Amino acid sequence: MSDDIHGLAQWTARLNNAELPAMAVVVHDLLRLSQSQTASVRQLAEVLLRDASLTSKVLRVSNSVYCNPGREVIRTISRAVVVIGFDQVRMIGLSVSLLDGLLKDSPREQLQSLLARSFHGAMQARNLADYRALNEKEEIFIATLLRHLGEMAFWSHGGKQADLLANALAVTGVDREKTVKRIVGVSFDQLTFGLLKTWNMGEIGQLVQASYSSSGPAARAVTLGSAIADAACDGWAGEAIQALLDPIAELTGTTPEEAMQQILASADEAVRVAGTCSNADMGAWIPRTDDLPLDLSALLKMDAVPAQSARTAVQEPLLKPNLEMFKLSVQNMVLMTKSPINIDNTLTGVINGLHLGAGLERVMLAVLADNQTCFRARRVAGKGTQSWTQEFNLPCATDAQHIFSYALQNNEVLWMGTASSSGLQDLVTADMESWLGAGPFFIAPVMAGTKRIGVLYGDMRLSGRTLTNTQFAAFKRLTELTGQCLQALSRRG
Repeated sequence: MSDDIHGLAQWTARLNNAELPAMAVVVHDLLRLSQSQTASVRQLAEVLLRDASLTSKVLRVSNSVYCNPGREVIRTISRAVVVIGFDQVRMIGLSVSLLDGLLKDSPREQLQSLLARSFHGAMQARNLADYRALNEKEEIFIATLLRHLGEMAFWSHGGKQADLLANALAVTGVDREKTVKRIVGVSFDQLTFGLLKTWNMGEIGQLVQASYSSSGPAARAVTLGSAIADAACDGWAGEAIQALLDPIAELTGTTPEEAMQQILASADEAVRVAGTCSNADMGAWIPRTDDLPLDLSALLKMDAVPAQSARTAVQEPLLKPNLEMFKLSVQNMVLMTKSPINIDNTLTGVINGLHLGAGLERVMLAVLADNQTCFRARRVAGKGTQSWTQEFNLPCATDAQHIFSYALQNNEVLWMGTASSSGLQDLVTADMESWLGAGPFFIAPVMAGTKRIGVLYGDMRLSGRTLTNTQFAAFKRLTELTGQCLQALSRRG
């Protein structure tokens, strides 16, 4: 093995002579923008436009149904920022840079598996940070994605030594850490910290190191996100996932049941995003949730209920998002903003788009009625909602004493039940919960120009599944189009 590379210094030099540092420069610059209070669209575009291939892939992902459910055509970085948001475009750029840099050429199985697991963990960690309303979401995402950078870089550029290590680790009962040290000459964690240091990503390196020992919320999000991805490889109903539910619930301020719903929704999101951010089929390496039961309580009692029997507990099929239905609803409503037909077509479009398209289990349009003294249900969709059209009656509070009035008076689209909206939780009144039950929901004002019409409401209360970022984007898009359609109808007279 005299020609082999051995030890931290030699491997760092070898990997720094590869193309990885170019990737690191892009990541570093995008992270710098995330930490700046004055970052502009122009600065973001300048970073991404350095590489035509990167720009092309960012635009491809921005046009995907996941990021852009309204399917508005995006041809420039500046337009992408307008349609899907500055932070989302930056995160796409970070993801594409890292995935492309590591998956270049013909990636071996070990790299694809590890990178998919790291990406899954990063999505979990970012969503935990979002739920906890932490400011360092991008840093947490990247720290989790790069937590195994040394090993990923080795499998990507290790050559014959990577083949040698793969064969050695395939032996039953082998000590992994000792084998890596013998063949590589350094632990993968040491190689990770060395690379992050030479790439001038010290703050990310500090967060990665803190994730092994610190109890701070950002470090805990990195630790738990990575642990979820690892545990999921043994099955969503396994003991490893069960052991994480209490720590996740403690971090996010939820119950273990809600924590389970949250991580399953994040797993679904990771599968969808992985499929758009990389040419490799990374989504195939992330454990699916399709065969899990409608009643997730079976998964929380694994000492009594085997995984296989839990899967047979499904009593009715889950409502799944239908992207074609959503796209059709958006297209029809866009047409109606230009050539309005009637109010019924508009309401049918938004309700079908949210229920059948976005997969929201219960949807309601509640309008101001009785001389604007109350909210009444005008259109509904979902099991158990039909009685709302005759019976739902929520007094309208002019001083915003409940969330329906608050959302309409302040013209805010809200995702209730998350840490970022916790300050408004007192506005979810007992009267509301008597009608709708308790738990997270979306609510948005419906306006025709400056005229207040009512609110749109959506939830996933039937199954208890977690609402997703994709559904929230769809909810906001259809709310916007509803207002435009109603304004067009009012102009027509």
